[in-house]
Amino acid sequence: MTSELTPQEAARGSLRAGLPLGDGRHEAVAMTANHIHSVISRLRELDFGETPPASSYRAGEGNPDATV
Repeated sequence: MTSELTPQEAARGSLRAGLPLGDGRHEAVAMTANHIHSVISRLRELDFGETPPASSYRAGEGNPDATV
């Protein structure tokens, strides 16, 4: 597992990307990035098996007698 992003790392990363953060924003950006990372990590754990991609879904073309 990757360690969490610190406010100092968020500040350095934003400067490298050319997006300097205002005072007091480093902690909020680090917290948001850590939350996004945790959500993506959970999604990667899901087994979608034979589930087709969402782009193959066509609204109104389903079997009306199908059960959910």
